[in-house]
Amino acid sequence: MLLKEKYSPMYFLAALGAGGLSVSFFMYLMFLIPHPKTPMATYDQVMPALMQGDWLSFVTAFSLVFIIAFAYFHFKLLIWNIKQYKAFKETEAFSTLKNSNAEITLMTMPLTFAMTINVCFVLGAVFVPGLWSIVEYLFPGALIGFMVTGYYAVKIFMEYFSRLITTGDFDFTKNNNLSQMISIFAFSMVAVGFAAPGAMSHNITINAIGIFGAIFFAAISILLITIKLILGFKNMFEHGIGSEASPSLWIMIPILTLLGITFIRVSFGLDHHFNQALQNASLFTLTSLVFALQLIFGMLGFSVMKRIGYFEEFVHGEKKSPVSFALICPGVAFFVFGMFFINLGLAMNGVVAKYSIAYFILMIPFIFIQYKTIVYFFKLKNKFAL
Repeated sequence: MLLKEKYSPMYFLAALGAGGLSVSFFMYLMFLIPHPKTPMATYDQVMPALMQGDWLSFVTAFSLVFIIAFAYFHFKLLIWNIKQYKAFKETEAFSTLKNSNAEITLMTMPLTFAMTINVCFVLGAVFVPGLWSIVEYLFPGALIGFMVTGYYAVKIFMEYFSRLITTGDFDFTKNNNLSQMISIFAFSMVAVGFAAPGAMSHNITINAIGIFGAIFFAAISILLITIKLILGFKNMFEHGIGSEASPSLWIMIPILTLLGITFIRVSFGLDHHFNQALQNASLFTLTSLVFALQLIFGMLGFSVMKRIGYFEEFVHGEKKSPVSFALICPGVAFFVFGMFFINLGLAMNGVVAKYSIAYFILMIPFIFIQYKTIVYFFKLKNKFAL
């Protein structure tokens, strides 16, 4: 059934969340399966780990099942959203959206498309035998994909931002949340996508293009964080937070994850080709900084949403809002960066020994967050009958 006027581009966050959950299960393979000859776990390491008949085989099988399951939900919800958006564009509601603060919600589309490229990359690496042997031929295609997505994101944003600057019709009374930062989320997703070939390619040209693209979109993100974070909090302090958009307080968590991974990948890329030796200590400080900021925004967002009763009304209650799907991305992002923090920040520096009891104990709170995120994903999916 087509929603038409009742549709919102924020529904793309459902597909985004499913894609993020698929990628999150790849983190177990990435960090638990040894892959000394490749920068990430691939089919050639995953299948032997699956067959060796120990605890790692169970973790591998468990992860593969959920990678496939959530990839399926991602593509299913992506197709549903594209169909709904096409119908929505023909309505008067779309024209209204294009001339309001809500025009920024169109940034959910390039954001989700960038996630689609990441999901495809994970599926190919894990399930296609010998794919890594031809990966250098695939990196240019990945760069082109992120260039197209990045161009689409810049086009949407420039139309929106130039309209505001020329007409001055930004409604500050409706900016009492951080929903405007969805554009930063999109640019950060494109940045981390560019950073992958920048970190992993053995061709210095591909390496340099990837690093430049990552820095370009990360720079846009950091510039906009400065502007939109200040404006958003100013309006919240003046008018109080809009209850329906209160999950936007957590939007900094995925943004920080994406920018953190971007700079980690750029550091690896500079180490490979630009004779800039990577210091393990710098990974500890970088991952600690990002993790600390995530904790701050996580606690603040939870405190505010609990105070206003958001979960009772919009998750467990009868009220429906597509913005609720914004709860999924922070949970995914916190888990993903938690794995980076434990493995690159702590284990690589000898703070904890890999595969030790302390190592697995540290993973427990992040696994719990991943579990709660999955529960909320299905609760919201069923609530909206998607």
